[in-house]
Amino acid sequence: MTTDGFTTCLWFDGQAEEAAEFYVSVFKNSSIGRVSHYTDSGYGETGSVLTVEFTANGQRFVALNGGPQFTFNEAVSFQILCADQAEIDHYWAKLTENGGEPGPCGWLKDRYGVSWQVVYARLADMIHDPDRAKVDRATKAMMAMGKLDVAALDRAYAGE
Repeated sequence: MTTDGFTTCLWFDGQAEEAAEFYVSVFKNSSIGRVSHYTDSGYGETGSVLTVEFTANGQRFVALNGGPQFTFNEAVSFQILCADQAEIDHYWAKLTENGGEPGPCGWLKDRYGVSWQVVYARLADMIHDPDRAKVDRATKAMMAMGKLDVAALDRAYAGE
């Protein structure tokens, strides 16, 4: 095994290239790599896109046009740790546009059905605090939200 980490393969039904271009447009440090096409092997339409290698926020992915057999669900999601409300607002807006679906507690699905957690980076420290009252307040506030509200989380954590 190489020491370059992992590459995440995302299975699409004819939308691999479109999805890769979308993700590259949403995240910094992103680019499209190699694109492969189906041959006359009989598995897909000759000449249509088979895979698209891309990098999003420095993470390597392969988008595969595998067909309708498999779809995304919430069992796997990607966390985006955000420093502030502006970042949360940015990713929430971009990933829910054109058919994405907002969900509870900072979760959403994008237009392709991929699940994302748009998370306030400080939240992990909040919910691991040794002060159980702070943890309870922050957790209760987060559980009542769709898109996370940084100011409200900070206030809850502080007991305000």
